[in-house]
Amino acid sequence: MTKTSSATRKAPRTASAPVLGLRTLNRATLDRQFLLRRSPLPAKAAVGHLLGLQAQNVKPPYYALAARLEGFAPEHLSRLVADREVVRIVTMRSTIHAHTADDCLSLRPLVQPARDRELGLFRKGLAGVDLDRLSVLARDLVEAEPRTMKQLREALPAQWPHADPQALALAARCRLPLVQVTPRGLWGRSGQVALTTAEHWLGRPAEPAPTPDSVVLRYLAAFGPASVKDMQTWAGLTGLRDAFERLRPRLSTFRDPIGVELFDLPDAPRPDPDTPAPPRFLPEFDNLLLSHADRTRIVPPDLKGRSWSGNQAHRTLLVDGLLAGVWKLEKDALVIEPFGRLTRAQREDVTREGERMLAVMHPGTPYDIRFGSVVRR
Repeated sequence: MTKTSSATRKAPRTASAPVLGLRTLNRATLDRQFLLRRSPLPAKAAVGHLLGLQAQNVKPPYYALAARLEGFAPEHLSRLVADREVVRIVTMRSTIHAHTADDCLSLRPLVQPARDRELGLFRKGLAGVDLDRLSVLARDLVEAEPRTMKQLREALPAQWPHADPQALALAARCRLPLVQVTPRGLWGRSGQVALTTAEHWLGRPAEPAPTPDSVVLRYLAAFGPASVKDMQTWAGLTGLRDAFERLRPRLSTFRDPIGVELFDLPDAPRPDPDTPAPPRFLPEFDNLLLSHADRTRIVPPDLKGRSWSGNQAHRTLLVDGLLAGVWKLEKDALVIEPFGRLTRAQREDVTREGERMLAVMHPGTPYDIRFGSVVRR
């Protein structure tokens, strides 16, 4: 009897699944991201539903929620950060995210394997270093008082004088769940990055890592329909296929236009592809553009890479649900730089959305709205 491979056994299942076009995928994802229509959810619930907000810089989480929530004001998120209900910590894709306290204590253990792999990038600088001992010493330092990376670079070599100070500090940041303490992250405030452990900052121990299965369900609720590779891109993890296979009986399956298998929650919204998608002003690093291996549901192929210049990410504009330009705030103006020609109606809609964004994020500040020439990077 010939043995059939798992890939062969799965092929008929995938081939028979319905195809979802890019516009259908676009509307489904926008709906779950609260970008088809703004949600009345409070900020904390929204941060939880979205599994955190990309927060490489201080302001992006605020603009992300302004685009998604009805009645949002920056003070709503800032108060959560001040009250330690939302924290800033390195998690998905080894980048800083703003998470609810509960997610901080559980999702960080889930992605710890990716953080451990990062240690290999500076192995040479850690020759002879006992990483367990390093973790203990670093924890003692940051729990005695929050420390900057500079202070860690200065303190840790006392134990390992021949090691690279930068490698020691980075290893501590990989091994420990370090959160950025306030005033960093507060709206309208400034402060250098100082770190302590999540457990110390929140006053409770870390949770056991959630099962991958439970996070798959949450990911699909916020970013689906999606492939296994999509979720692995979002999380910065590998080896999630088994979780999807365990969940297969509970999920609906589809194919994208090129035949990739997609999974989804059976009762999740998949709006009509002709559902209107209003313009939205998104921050740099918004997870909408970063959380799928195949980003063509949001980023047209001819615009791939256009929201970046070198290592600099730009704030992005959505028109009809797709990446359509970038924007920036200058001293006296909101400057919108489209990637292509906008119709008169689209310009009017973008202008109204810009006025709303400015009223929410910068009330009382007089900004003009200007359209720059079409950007052809």
